[in-house]
Amino acid sequence: MSSKADKSLEKKCIRSFTEYCKKFGYKPFARQKEFHDSRAKYRLFGGAAGPGKTKALLYDAIYQAHLHPGVDTLLLRRTFPELESSLITYFRRDVPRDLYEKYNEAKHIVTWLNGSTTRFAYCDTETDVYRYQGAEYLFIGVDELTHFTLKQWQFLTSRNRCRIKGAKPCMAGATNPGNIGHAWVKALWVDRAPAPGMDRPDQYDAGDYEFIHATIADNPYFAKDDEYKKTLGQLPEALRRAFLDGEWDVYAGQYFDIFSAARHTIRAEQVQLEPWTPRWISIDWGFEHPSAVYWFATRADGVVVTYREFVQNRLSPRMLAAAIAERSVDRLGRMERIRDVFLSPDAFAQRTADASIAEQLSDGLSAAGLPRAVPADNDRVGGWMLMYQALEADHWLIAENCTRLIENLPTLTRDPANVEDTLKCDGDDPADSARYGLKSALEPGRAPAEVLAAERITAVDPTSRAIWLKKFSAEESRRVAPVVPRRWRPQGW
Repeated sequence: MSSKADKSLEKKCIRSFTEYCKKFGYKPFARQKEFHDSRAKYRLFGGAAGPGKTKALLYDAIYQAHLHPGVDTLLLRRTFPELESSLITYFRRDVPRDLYEKYNEAKHIVTWLNGSTTRFAYCDTETDVYRYQGAEYLFIGVDELTHFTLKQWQFLTSRNRCRIKGAKPCMAGATNPGNIGHAWVKALWVDRAPAPGMDRPDQYDAGDYEFIHATIADNPYFAKDDEYKKTLGQLPEALRRAFLDGEWDVYAGQYFDIFSAARHTIRAEQVQLEPWTPRWISIDWGFEHPSAVYWFATRADGVVVTYREFVQNRLSPRMLAAAIAERSVDRLGRMERIRDVFLSPDAFAQRTADASIAEQLSDGLSAAGLPRAVPADNDRVGGWMLMYQALEADHWLIAENCTRLIENLPTLTRDPANVEDTLKCDGDDPADSARYGLKSALEPGRAPAEVLAAERITAVDPTSRAIWLKKFSAEESRRVAPVVPRRWRPQGW
């Protein structure tokens, strides 16, 4: 240190967690202690309701602020009312006044005796994180992390830094399952995999992340509170499993709450499609966000199978067309009989050079022998309902190799502003593409000749089936018939 003042502040730092707990009168539960002891760069604590998540996050920020003199720490909630009723209330109630120099009521900043600070803040809108641009925080804690978006978290990681030699910047979150950030939080900490919507998934390092799962049973006070446990036990199933058990595969607000991988998926080798099986493709176009492409087929029993997936970003329209064509071949290397390609409507409006995205993509598809793209049906509410009813009736199966779609569907939540719709979020491109594919192909009024023709064929021999398919397809194409296979129509159609 270069001055007596610096040395004085250094003496007020704390060198051990035991010393810190004694000075602040903090007695962490075993699971809270596990959270504090973790050396992971990014920690997540909680899962269920009641294990002391918020208090652990507050005291971790205070501890980090006392490791070095003159450092800054940050604690966040999504809105100010939430911040005031949780983190700020805990601080003012539990931290003795003689342990900090001052608290700025207007800026919600605590200055500690060693010159370090802890700031209580919020991010009400997506762009509020930019308030902290240029700042440096040794520690950043985010309470109810699933209320935040992946982009907000990623920006905050860029503020997690410190110039003091030997300091170890880190971040932590505390949360229950559910809400808009459920998918990316679950991916990073629970599944230990890159999150949907990450621009550079190859940069994900599972070693940076640790999840300390805790439930009400880990809090000695609530663990013996039979009335509180009874209250949680009487919640609707999704809330009960999330708040009481801390389950991440079901939670309040989940749209596809009936989705089950065991029930609605099929092994890729079990798909067993015949060459004449009617097929089509859906595309949700993106560049920075990934393009999501799915291949569909209708089996003879009327069940729709999503049997192939391709999700990748930063592909030009022509590169995407080439990738689709390369994958649209059967086991014998022959081009599949794709009858339609449904493309997100926005691609028909976006232009690069002299042609729209749709035109460039279609040119590439056509050159490879595939149909030109047509605008997909973008009825969100109708599309989600169709998907839900198809799952409910066991008339939609997804091949296990469509991993992004299988991961995405259970994470979609209802939009509070319109509960019949899903809330837009990072990484929902696979679900949007699947919605385009099902809603566009199965809406009333379209006539997939191959579907109807295939249902009329009784011959088993492949050559005979091919001959009859050609004949019946020509007949059916001249008729007006519902697109939905006759063995299944969604309720109300």
